[in-house]
Amino acid sequence: MSGIAISTTVTTGRHRQSAAKQRSLNMAKWRGLWVLAGFLLVSLCALMRVFFLGVSGADRSEGDMFDQLVPARGTIVDRNGVPLARDFRTYALWFNPEAMQDGDSPLVGNPHEIAGKLHAIFPDLDVARTERLLATGKKGYLRKSVLPEQVNQVEALGEPALEHPREVERFYPQGSMAAHVLGYVDSYGQGKIGMEQVFQDKLTSAEGRSEPSVLSIDFRVQGALEDELGRGMIESRAKGAAGIVLDVETGEILAMASLPSFDPNKVRANDMVVTEDEAKLGEVPKGFNRVTNQVYELGSTFKPITVAAALDAGTVTDLGHRYPAHPLRVAGFTIRDSHSMGASLNVPQTLIHSSNVVTAQIADEVGGARMKRVMETLGMNERPYVELPARGFPIWPSGKWPRLRTMTVSYGHGIAVTPLHLASAYAALVNGGIWRPATLKKLSANEVPKGRRVFKASTSARIRQMLRMIVVYGTGRKADAPGFRVGGKTGSAEKPGAGGYRRSSLVSTFAAAFPMDAPRYVVIAMMDEPQGTAATSFQRTAAWNAGPAVGRVVPRIGPLLGIMPDETRDIDISDLKPLIPGEAH
Repeated sequence: MSGIAISTTVTTGRHRQSAAKQRSLNMAKWRGLWVLAGFLLVSLCALMRVFFLGVSGADRSEGDMFDQLVPARGTIVDRNGVPLARDFRTYALWFNPEAMQDGDSPLVGNPHEIAGKLHAIFPDLDVARTERLLATGKKGYLRKSVLPEQVNQVEALGEPALEHPREVERFYPQGSMAAHVLGYVDSYGQGKIGMEQVFQDKLTSAEGRSEPSVLSIDFRVQGALEDELGRGMIESRAKGAAGIVLDVETGEILAMASLPSFDPNKVRANDMVVTEDEAKLGEVPKGFNRVTNQVYELGSTFKPITVAAALDAGTVTDLGHRYPAHPLRVAGFTIRDSHSMGASLNVPQTLIHSSNVVTAQIADEVGGARMKRVMETLGMNERPYVELPARGFPIWPSGKWPRLRTMTVSYGHGIAVTPLHLASAYAALVNGGIWRPATLKKLSANEVPKGRRVFKASTSARIRQMLRMIVVYGTGRKADAPGFRVGGKTGSAEKPGAGGYRRSSLVSTFAAAFPMDAPRYVVIAMMDEPQGTAATSFQRTAAWNAGPAVGRVVPRIGPLLGIMPDETRDIDISDLKPLIPGEAH
């Protein structure tokens, strides 16, 4: 009996344990269900909120979830997604005398002491100005872009009138890089001068704030171009410089630089204007874009365009035909070369030595009507095609071109265009003859414009050969970059002034493309009023300043763009070498 009792007791205990476990499991299940139900309820509320914001079109007022999570102004990025302009949430230092409710003074301490303490926190603070503002008791900014640790230090001063509101500032991570492309945002939130102005409506729209605006610019290429132009400016003591890198197949601008530049993070009033005296000297404000807004007579860089026009027109059928090279008298004006180039020259020699006299004769055979039509097809009679608001109108000889005008235009005088006009023209010269508008927007494959034919493909092929010969044997030698097969043309033009051209003021330009066996990119470098210095062998022409700048840029940007140096490859110029026996050795 005792054994049965023990067994019953054990069984009863097991039943009790089992029942307790079951109750615990049931309780855990219920708890899990309540937690799940709570989670579902919260999720439902969140989904309803999203639906309300996104579908019902409710106003996105200040403080809404959208405004808290999305920047007030959209981001601008380069073609690879690198931020070039973005919003940055920061603190400001604001003097608000109304914060002090009691007492006659808006400050606990005196203005002189407080200004000194603020200077200890912000070493670059203007102490005198700050003291004056504090003493007058007027509201105003003391400083923008204050760091959190600096806010804590200001708080420790114990001055209620020193407030630190949260603000949003436009920030340019790359500093002054591509400043003329980007522009800046003023204190009223309006974009100025660059793509900030072009994209104003988009950047402030809901879509534009959520998705970045993508430029065609490659910030790596932009940096290399600005760096080498800056070096060229310093070495030649030029007053300014301009440059561009253009994709010859799409018209996309990978880099555009105008120097001197400005920092869009710290725009000052005098960056955008010049004094009356400076204007008389031909000075331009730092915010002025020399690539798209300033027109220049770009000199001998026009000569390959003239030869291409003659090849297309059929007035040049034999590149070996020789033209007399002595000074040419036309309509009371004498056309001459910078130095004697011999009694006669053929077409390749004309480009290699850069003869004004022979180029003028070639243009004379083409005729004014056909020369003018070619220039119009290249867009040189209208503002450059690019999205920027500042675009210079060419100095364009309208009406019928007389003989002398046709001749002077052939070597880049009597017509003034922007460096961007020249870049687009050279793209057509080397890409098979198709002109396309330049753009600062990154294009997908199906967005590339068809363009218009300017030159025959066969003409483009011949021009590629001769541009390469100029760099190998002619005035462009210092632009050569081993393995990159650079081709191009120098141009050094005197600036016009009162009473004629100013011999002491040159615009020196080198227009290039690479690699010439399969051209992909045009590179333009221009120096504004370079001086002869020891670094340039005391020469002012493009062969000694703009040319070398291109020769340094190309090796830096080529590998970034997928073009590696290869000295086993080059464009075939063997059929033209017999025409330049003195140079090809």
